[in-house]
Amino acid sequence: MDDPAATANSPLPIGEIARHVREVPDFPSPGISFKDITPLIEDGPAFHAAVDRVATATSGIEYDRVLSAEARGFVFGTALAYRARKGLILARKPGKLPRQTISAPYDLEYGSNTLHVHADSIREGTRVLVVDDLLATGGTARAMCQLVENAGGIVACVAFLIELRFLNGREVLAPYPVTSLLSYDA
Repeated sequence: MDDPAATANSPLPIGEIARHVREVPDFPSPGISFKDITPLIEDGPAFHAAVDRVATATSGIEYDRVLSAEARGFVFGTALAYRARKGLILARKPGKLPRQTISAPYDLEYGSNTLHVHADSIREGTRVLVVDDLLATGGTARAMCQLVENAGGIVACVAFLIELRFLNGREVLAPYPVTSLLSYDA
């Protein structure tokens, strides 16, 4: 795992944060090694350190709002938006938002779906920090970037808690700037 600790203000070493991520084999289907972040979220100091480190990694980025996808992405997107005093845009699955929406389809490593945002959430020229818990194949994040651009906004950066490098999701997100706190090569 990479150690961006040189620039982070967190008292916990990156290895201590990573220790709170559990691998669950064959979930949600055979062959998938799920990275369970709930132990990290449940531990106050580890969660605080992870949010602080991602905030530090994105502190030089100029943005107006944060966009995150349900459900685990909301955890980090909300914390980062609150910390930066920025508005939060919710990307939801179909039928979850009450007003007119725009949508973008995406594929996962084990399925497909569609994300929606309110049509008036992203105005022309709005700079958006796209946040999610995990970068795997890049489908969810790419859909969020498409939502931003389809609304006339600008993707300022795409930030993740975890990146699964072996799935090459970063390539799907080119040319957007991408940052991740924890990286796994297998």
